[in-house]
Amino acid sequence: MAIKGISLEDEYKKNTGTTPEDIKKLRDWLNTQPHLPGEYMTDLDLILIFHCCDHSAEVSKQVLDLHYTLRTLFTNFFKDRAVDNKTEDNLHKVLLQPLPTRSRNGDAVFYCRLLDYEPRNFEFAKSLRSVLMILDLWQFEEGTWPGFVLIFDLDGLKLGHLTKLDVQTIQQFLYYLQEAMLVKVKGLHFLNAPSFMDRLMMMIKPFMKKELLEVLTIHQIGAKTLDKFVPMTGLPKEAGGEFKTFNEYEMLARLRANKDFFVQENKKRVVESKRPGKPKTISDIFGSVEGSFKKLDID
Repeated sequence: MAIKGISLEDEYKKNTGTTPEDIKKLRDWLNTQPHLPGEYMTDLDLILIFHCCDHSAEVSKQVLDLHYTLRTLFTNFFKDRAVDNKTEDNLHKVLLQPLPTRSRNGDAVFYCRLLDYEPRNFEFAKSLRSVLMILDLWQFEEGTWPGFVLIFDLDGLKLGHLTKLDVQTIQQFLYYLQEAMLVKVKGLHFLNAPSFMDRLMMMIKPFMKKELLEVLTIHQIGAKTLDKFVPMTGLPKEAGGEFKTFNEYEMLARLRANKDFFVQENKKRVVESKRPGKPKTISDIFGSVEGSFKKLDID
């Protein structure tokens, strides 16, 4: 069944501090930016941006531009997104699931793990592409959250999987997560850390800022330490929780029912030839990163 996005009325009822006047001002500015996809952007898009930037108009403008610029430049994640055979095949190999439970602090929780443990079948970039598709649909449905917690359950991870992690994909995903994802990242958890966790950290740590490292928690195999942050009853049954089994999740069916959402989302891209000044390239992003606009929220 096609998802009906959260209404603006329901979003404003959350009393997050964002007002229609704030969004009108951001929209007025957006209409002066010829390269940005303002005609396709909804007020909910603007609310998500304004909320994750702690209601700063100036930071919101910068993050808005960066968000859609990265969606245009990071083609591995965002170009021609569709619920097609490649997406469906990937979702038979990995479980990517927004959990119905919230963190102890009321944050939205996204759970990811392998279903197919054979390294040669693991497709890293496609899996992250699927994560970002599901996150977009989830935000369309629920709107803003106080914060966002990302859980990677490493059960079944082998050394062979690390050979499938390419530096470009790691760098782009972590940059997008920290600088332009429209959420306040409150937690990053690795469950069931394997004996070679140090090798995985060596690959990802160079691209993690201090703020993200401060909300990172690594949990040993079989440990219950996640429960301090997220009620473990909300995890899948096979992962020690009381929620659905892996086979009972319906994410693929939800994506299939919402194909048109991605047809519309694909239109929200930057036209660099219309950007005032010089068009932006990947080298502009990674060659001259001077600090960040968006700060991670830390409890």
